[in-house]
Amino acid sequence: MTKWKVSIRSGLVSIMLLAWVGHSENLPAQIIPAPKPESAISDSARECVSVAHWIIPGKGKTVLSDIIARAANQSVVLLGETHVNREHHLWQLQMLAALYAARPDMVIGFEMFPRRVQKVLDQWVAGELSEAAFLKASEWDTVWRTDASLYLPLFHFARMNRIPMRALNIDTQLRKQVAEKGFDSVPKNEREGVTHPAPPNSGYLDFLLPIYEAHDRKGKKEGRNNRYDPDFLRFVIGQQLWDRAMAQEIHAVFSTQTQGKSPLVVGIMGSGHIMYGYGVPHQLKDLGVTKVTSLLPWDTNKSCQQLVAGYADAVFGVSPFVAETTPLRQRLGIRYETALQDGGARVLQVEKGSIAEAANMLEGDLITEIAGLSVMEVGDIVAVVKRQAPGTWLPLKIKRGNDEIEIVAKFPALGK
Repeated sequence: MTKWKVSIRSGLVSIMLLAWVGHSENLPAQIIPAPKPESAISDSARECVSVAHWIIPGKGKTVLSDIIARAANQSVVLLGETHVNREHHLWQLQMLAALYAARPDMVIGFEMFPRRVQKVLDQWVAGELSEAAFLKASEWDTVWRTDASLYLPLFHFARMNRIPMRALNIDTQLRKQVAEKGFDSVPKNEREGVTHPAPPNSGYLDFLLPIYEAHDRKGKKEGRNNRYDPDFLRFVIGQQLWDRAMAQEIHAVFSTQTQGKSPLVVGIMGSGHIMYGYGVPHQLKDLGVTKVTSLLPWDTNKSCQQLVAGYADAVFGVSPFVAETTPLRQRLGIRYETALQDGGARVLQVEKGSIAEAANMLEGDLITEIAGLSVMEVGDIVAVVKRQAPGTWLPLKIKRGNDEIEIVAKFPALGK
């Protein structure tokens, strides 16, 4: 039976899990109280951060020169983003250039690459790969899958200046295993060297709960969830694994320094790993890296209620995000991996509202053929889907359990 003992004293929350949830050690050992937020900046002007202006949340306006002067004395600068927002990536490029002018001893870490492709990043920076060869060898279309043109200016900046690039991420399958089974249920030799994350604070749980509720997960209870739900806490561990892995790779840059001054490490990652100091900054602190500056882009149509002290060290106003024109090709809408033993590609997740869902594709399906071609590796699916014209049908052969079936994915015409 699962029981929770919750004590509240002076606004601090301590929670002990006295339960069986698979293994209790798979869940956070303790939950650190969240820092008490200070009052938000007034909404009276309707726009708390103007385009091209800097704000220190909870304090007021500042300027780029002061931001760079502070950042230049730090060990780590984290630059957030919304992955599909081109304005955010242009701002990141601007910041890289400004930081490089102050600290040319720079290393740039990217959330977008798993550790296993580090050699490819080294070859790119050294000028040994073409752009196309780099994207293919780094498995961009199967790992990250966001429009590469959003990120290429950042990659070219690093290459042009021979700035080392660091792959910060881990394999998706490892995150999935930990999120479903718990950290200690994954054998140590399969954790890619990631150590136990530092316990989350209560604010991180409140931040992650609506994200969890939006996920389609096995084991998730129907209806309203709370932050003490065992499956939610496994989800938290999965998110923390992501934070911890990136923090460890950043920390490794310093731990491998043998002489001279340590470089400035700039981390390029989703804002959710940075906001309020809950994610990567929290894990860096646990690893002994305390000189960290967090900078975030701020879409000027966002609610000012979020802009409280502690949200970030500073934010920069950018124009509200507007989705770009309809792409020339469409997405099938699945997450998958190569099935080495069975051959083909195993479907890990089917996105809601996607073409794959409409075709009745299910999690666990094994795709053996696509458009009459045998699926030998994950890239085979990407290549075929890229060529698929709007308004056409795509036949696939699926192995579902002991059955072999054929399904048709129907790509609607553009604008429909």
